[in-house]
Amino acid sequence: MHPLTTLLTLVLTALTSAAPQSPSLHRRQAAASELSSLAALTPTASPTALAHIPTTLFSIFAPASASSTPPSFLGSAAALIENGFAPSNLANVISGLSVGANSPVNVNLRQPAMQIYPKKEKDDAPYSLSEAEMRAQIHIPSGFTYGKVQPIIMVPGTGAIGGENFESNFITLFQNSNIADPVWINPPTFQLGDAQKESEVVAYAINYISGISGQKNVSVLGWSQGNSQIRWATKYWPSTRKIVSDHISISADYRGTVIFEGLAALLVESPISLIQQSPSSAFTSTLLSNGGDSAYVPTTSLYSAFFDEVVEPQQGTAASAYVLDAHKVGVLNAEVQSVCGIGSAAGTFNTHESMLYNSLSYALAVDALTHPGPADLSRVDLNKVCSVFVAPGLSLTDVVETEATIPIAAAAILVYPQRVIFPSEPTISPYAMASPAPVA
Repeated sequence: MHPLTTLLTLVLTALTSAAPQSPSLHRRQAAASELSSLAALTPTASPTALAHIPTTLFSIFAPASASSTPPSFLGSAAALIENGFAPSNLANVISGLSVGANSPVNVNLRQPAMQIYPKKEKDDAPYSLSEAEMRAQIHIPSGFTYGKVQPIIMVPGTGAIGGENFESNFITLFQNSNIADPVWINPPTFQLGDAQKESEVVAYAINYISGISGQKNVSVLGWSQGNSQIRWATKYWPSTRKIVSDHISISADYRGTVIFEGLAALLVESPISLIQQSPSSAFTSTLLSNGGDSAYVPTTSLYSAFFDEVVEPQQGTAASAYVLDAHKVGVLNAEVQSVCGIGSAAGTFNTHESMLYNSLSYALAVDALTHPGPADLSRVDLNKVCSVFVAPGLSLTDVVETEATIPIAAAAILVYPQRVIFPSEPTISPYAMASPAPVA
């Protein structure tokens, strides 16, 4: 049975208990129909070599990239499935999204060296989640060195959890290295709940991992929505700013994305975080207000102008991922096509998720993590880095599994049970209505 069919079965089972002919039932049946369509797809091709990945992605998304209409997120997921960008063990991947490296229930018994809950510093925002709830979402692998190698906390994107999001890219690249020692967040909501609450977990994780790692600084790496949560955390929990050495930002949507706004409107009943990622949402407006359009910690932002099928706009200084530096902490904005050139291997057609395995993403992450402040292009051999599409150390299987984050996210969005009517969103927390503490 196709793995998405398994998820569909769960949806249809839940539908049988809904009130007959209710508006909510009709909307959920529409979501189930979308998922059924994905489940019925059969791959007609499959990638056979790393060298073919850019041209294959271009062939999949070229029509959408040339259109003036934003692409359909569900259509993008379908196109990836049809072209074999899903691992042969996808059923096992989905069934394993709540255990092991993907578990949202982790037992972390080590206590931080100093009190971090309910507040580490007086200017920190209050938590609405319990310490136990937040600590359980932090996955610390058995080989973690507790500060002997610089810790890096990985924050997943929409419809994803940390293990699945990063296991085939940055976890593989950094684990057992002397560059960075990864831990990651596995939200039980798949990043589809209230982004304000998800951001609390990020703030707590920063202070917790530092606190159990000899109070050494940590770095953070986010993909997609995960970066907005990192920004929210460093904005409203100023204690985190003092202990974050670097923020590596991949395919961010700080200014929101019209693609998720369109998907939320299409679904009518939508997961909360899709609505919050609308460019006009209260969450996005609050994040960017009072200096929030600038970084609070040294930040290296990597993104693709040609062609991010999830975040639009994503071009030049108007890109949703573009970071300002009013707080003078140090920022590098690296649009891959501008840095490498569109005729190069690394600077050619890149998608939202391909930036996770792009060779420039890895090279600039390493440069940032091994020097003070953000990455510096002058320290990187761009001729060498840009001549390769996929980061050295990753395989074809890694690339396919990374691409599968989009179909998995689509399935998660369609089956996530806690939904609100578009464009409703949670009230902004009182702490965020005031100006944040200034950057020291």
